[in-house]
Amino acid sequence: QLELAESGGGSVQPGGSLRLSCEASRGTLEFYAVAWFRQAPGKEREVLLCTSFGGQSTYYSSSAKGRFAASRDVAKNTVYLQMNSLKPEDTAHYYCAAEPVPQCERVTGGFDYWGQGTQVTVSS
Repeated sequence: QLELAESGGGSVQPGGSLRLSCEASRGTLEFYAVAWFRQAPGKEREVLLCTSFGGQSTYYSSSAKGRFAASRDVAKNTVYLQMNSLKPEDTAHYYCAAEPVPQCERVTGGFDYWGQGTQVTVSS
């Protein structure tokens, strides 16, 4: 069963950047659709974007588009989330999730595999 582990979170000042990692074990992440979510205290979980086999991303959050980008390193079995121009409202717990279909558009019923998440705090 696929296991996911996020890393790379931390504290950063507004305007700064972070790169989150989602490393997989017990499976080959290349053939999964992988999405990034976040959840802030008191708010619902929000899907940011999803990356398909081959690296094409579908954005679901207007806040993420233009500032966040996903990429894959097949050799490292890892998907990254590059976050630029961070704002205090980006403060949240960030999760990656995976589904064993090649294209994000084929994800139905949600994602089966989730990591534990990593905390991102943006403040001055």
